Amino acid sequence: MNSIISPSMYILSILFLLSASLTASYPIQQTSLIRCLSQHSIPLSTIYTPNNSSFTSVLESRAQLPRFTEPSVPKPELILTPLSESHVQAAVICSKELGIHMRVRSGGHDFEGVSYVSIIESPFIVLDLTNFRSISVNINENSAWVQVGATLGELYYRIAEKSKVHGFPAGICPTVGVGGHITGGGYGILLRKYGLAADNVIDAHIVDVNGKVLDRAAMGEDLFWAIRGGGGGSFGVILSWKIKLVAVPETVTVFSVTKALDTKLLYRWQQVADKLDENLLTRVLMRVTNTSERIVTTTYDGYFLGGADRLVQVMQESFPELGLTRKDYSETSWIQSTLFAYTIPLNTSLEFLLLRNTPSTSFEGKADFVREPIPEFALEELRKRISEEDDPLIVWTAYGGMMNRIPEYETPFPHRKGTMYKFHYFTNWPKGDKNVAKHMSWVRSLYNYMTPYVSKFPRGAYVNYRDLDLGINKKGNTSVVQASVWGVKYFKGNFQRLVKVKTEVDPENFFRHEQSIPPLVLKR
Repeated sequence: MNSIISPSMYILSILFLLSASLTASYPIQQTSLIRCLSQHSIPLSTIYTPNNSSFTSVLESRAQLPRFTEPSVPKPELILTPLSESHVQAAVICSKELGIHMRVRSGGHDFEGVSYVSIIESPFIVLDLTNFRSISVNINENSAWVQVGATLGELYYRIAEKSKVHGFPAGICPTVGVGGHITGGGYGILLRKYGLAADNVIDAHIVDVNGKVLDRAAMGEDLFWAIRGGGGGSFGVILSWKIKLVAVPETVTVFSVTKALDTKLLYRWQQVADKLDENLLTRVLMRVTNTSERIVTTTYDGYFLGGADRLVQVMQESFPELGLTRKDYSETSWIQSTLFAYTIPLNTSLEFLLLRNTPSTSFEGKADFVREPIPEFALEELRKRISEEDDPLIVWTAYGGMMNRIPEYETPFPHRKGTMYKFHYFTNWPKGDKNVAKHMSWVRSLYNYMTPYVSKFPRGAYVNYRDLDLGINKKGNTSVVQASVWGVKYFKGNFQRLVKVKTEVDPENFFRHEQSIPPLVLKR
């Protein structure tokens, strides 16, 4: 009689052979994890180990900073690309049971790469949510459910498919993942009208440390508060956000004018930018535009919710020094203005928003919040310093408007009333550049120079522009006191509430990384 092998027996035999081959070159821990995942019906096609020919391409596919994929950088022992909520639940349950350290990645834009790199402990695995890309827009309810692996560009595109008069106040870079963006706050050209992305979230789905899927009602208001601005990777695995869509007019007016750096004009911008009509957001991009002569220029950008004729009046009344006339303004739609904000021509196809390009350049950046105008002599020093670096950029983004009206404790993001603008400076370099140490030194030196001119007690920082120079957690010895050094910079007084929430929902600190929120008393 011929024996018949059932499909389940066949799969188990394949898993046995796979586990046996892994044992020879990888820790028993990894083999045990794969067995555990398979018992939860997770397909082998979603699991990648360094033995897999696709491992490197999967790791690099959402790594937005090439410097974190170089050979010297620690690599995960396994990457899991789940296809469903149950897969994420299984990943958390199995990793917790086996004591395996896990990092979670949605878009891969983390400034320090902590969503897919661990410098404080190994081995580790990466839970890559790239397949969680569903977006469901409900215009009648002025809302949308968006999974965390979707990009901002995809979200904007899907909203615009349904309506010309709805938008969402989130970031400028279309390849940023929605998941991590909202966990840190998230700002863009609608900042002064509607606040942050996190200010416009009305529900969420999260897998907690016990592997349970929770919505807002089930997780409670404290955890719901913490995940909207408290930074990613501390409280659970966010699966999706329910966001509130906001009203935008059919006509949006934009402008962009570049001038050689005029310190008097830039000083005047500082005086008025946070006080302009809240329908108008302006920003300044300071860079070197002539690499041979090292000429420092400033580009003044503007995004106005309304027509050009009204914007002419606003600018003439509030900022005539910029010298704009009607021909400097272009009327467009909100969705096209999202391209313009990314320095893409207005006539570009909206399909651009759906691209998921992996960059070929790396950067190092830092952020500050400014509460008083930087004096002209310091602006002259900025001119000198920026002309010394190869490919620098400083972005000045105006605050005020709605940001002044939302209390600093409303969400974990506290940098609101009294902040005139956010100061973001960074430097870029191509892959293979041999002067990385020089570029890093330049940013750090500029950061130190700016100390007297930015927010104080504490000096503010933005968790979405993560900066490990501020301090890091230590493996197995996470201290709230040590973490508060950087925690109060990101969250001010909200840091203590975040610690309280962390202690309640993840007391054993399963979800952790170099700057995750620590529990008050670490239970092991």
